[in-house]
Amino acid sequence: MNNEELRSAFCALYGPGPVRLFKSAARINLIGEHIDFSGGLVFPAAVALRSACALRERSDGLIHLASTSCTHRVECRVDDLDGHSDLPWGGYQLGMLCLMQREGYTITGMDMLFDETVPHGGGLSASAAIELATGIAAATLSNEKSGTPIDRVALAKLGQRAENEYMGMNCGIMDQFASAMGKKGQAMLLDTAAVTCEYAPVDLEKDGLCLCIMNTNKPHNLVNSPYNARRADCEAALADIRAIRPLEHLCDLSPAEFETVKHAIKTENGLKRATHAIYENQRTKDAYQALCAGDMQGFGKILVEGHASMRDLYEATGPELDAIVDAALAQEGVLGARMMGGGYGGCAIALLREEKLEAFKEAVAKAYTAKTGFVPIFYPAHIDDGAMEIVE
Repeated sequence: MNNEELRSAFCALYGPGPVRLFKSAARINLIGEHIDFSGGLVFPAAVALRSACALRERSDGLIHLASTSCTHRVECRVDDLDGHSDLPWGGYQLGMLCLMQREGYTITGMDMLFDETVPHGGGLSASAAIELATGIAAATLSNEKSGTPIDRVALAKLGQRAENEYMGMNCGIMDQFASAMGKKGQAMLLDTAAVTCEYAPVDLEKDGLCLCIMNTNKPHNLVNSPYNARRADCEAALADIRAIRPLEHLCDLSPAEFETVKHAIKTENGLKRATHAIYENQRTKDAYQALCAGDMQGFGKILVEGHASMRDLYEATGPELDAIVDAALAQEGVLGARMMGGGYGGCAIALLREEKLEAFKEAVAKAYTAKTGFVPIFYPAHIDDGAMEIVE
């Protein structure tokens, strides 16, 4: 829906009156996969796929949630926000509001209608987009009522806590940070330990290149996937290394340092996951340098190496992601491709010559569908702003 359509849908559902619109972005991650919880560097960007929230304040302390894309409706009181993680839909919103209330934000009654263009279960972090759309809306109202600051970094951290503590998804900070802090035309080299970033301009058009998101249409649900088990493997490897060397985060080690201590890791899985984390962190640094130097061939090569590591060491790809990346890499004009996001389904990304895009989509779809039976969807990865109120 466009903005006017969303306003009309809101008024059809909740009645006529003023409507405010807020949005937050989905994200891509150029490189640096599954290392944010290990203190690693990641390189995300917000994209134009988004979660939008139409809102009107209520005076009776009730929160109503609805969506343009599903039939679920939620009603909750502002004094009863805890303990709703098992809802079929609406848990991310209530989790965000609950955590904000605990931190001193003034949460009031609201009618809310959500509209998403980001695919759910696609590895583009629809959940973070929903959390930050909810967060920026609630923070704006709280600021107007009681003067609480609109601090997007603080909202990103609360979004992560909502996933960790409320929804039981043990994610890192990257998704929420990208959704909160994205800037149009820029990627973020994010230090997940310090929660600070440096912005880097991404201007692919001057090189005749584009980024294409490839949705495998194999949904994933990270809460029910091996995601938490993989994170536990990394944490166990870190504990093993700490027995012989003081260390705060796994990614504090350089590859050379890791090679001197990896013998302390007790399990094969722990060694695999830790090796991925250490070398993926280095790949992220190398990718940033390659983009800054305009070395797009080198950047594409790093994408390919990152996918191989996720496949062979972290074991988080699966047949669908491997099939679509293999199909992409077989096409003319492709510099690199890799899986993206949580894995086990969802999306991959490809860097390619823009003039080849239409032929690329046709050929990849044909090869991928023949191998898996799924029909992929392709999205342009236009880098956009993060969480904000839409003012027209």
